[in-house]
Amino acid sequence: MDADPVAQDVSGDRPVGVAIVDDHPVVIDGVRAWLASEPRLRVLATGDDSDQVLRDAPDADVVLLDLRLHGRMVIDKLAELSAAGRRVVVYSEHTDPATMLAALDAGAAAFLAKHEGREHCVATVLAAASDRPYVPPALAGAMVGDPRPDRPALSDKEREALLLWFQSMSKASVARRMRISEHTVKQYVDRARIKYTRAGRPAATKAALLARAIEDGLVRPEEIGIYRSQAAADRPTP
Repeated sequence: MDADPVAQDVSGDRPVGVAIVDDHPVVIDGVRAWLASEPRLRVLATGDDSDQVLRDAPDADVVLLDLRLHGRMVIDKLAELSAAGRRVVVYSEHTDPATMLAALDAGAAAFLAKHEGREHCVATVLAAASDRPYVPPALAGAMVGDPRPDRPALSDKEREALLLWFQSMSKASVARRMRISEHTVKQYVDRARIKYTRAGRPAATKAALLARAIEDGLVRPEEIGIYRSQAAADRPTP
């Protein structure tokens, strides 16, 4: 089982329940309309207070959270929700790389810029609900090509395992594709995390590790975009 602090996988038999937390009604109305256009998604509750919204929708699969509420950055609330097992997609106009990484380090499942459109909003929420990464353009643009003197050296196998893990839902599916044990896959992922920690750039969550790998050019954003076909290939034959 993967070590990410996320809830269990969302069933494909029902719509994904979404809670929207934002202090601008016009943003809430717009996002609600975007998500309502996708039959696989259902908005359960909205509001400007995350505690109240989640009391109204305790079974929400994904929380779409504005990172700045009532004039204050809410990284602490993001960390609290993530630690409680919530899948949180940060939805923010603050798109500098430092803020994005801080959100991912705090446990966000994904980071979506407010200027990005319906397609990316829907895709990000659906990916988060299935515990898969999605790299919208703003995140990709902020991360790609950032020269880092403290870039860790990953082996070919470590990079392959990371890439397949980012594209897939579980380490078990990665093990099948690489024809190795699930324990070995976990070792590859853990070694990559240890190397980033030693470099002073810890990546405790899957989303944070993906961002680090994109920063360093170890993974290209377009490689993550094919996760649907990879996941289909990973399904065992009946």
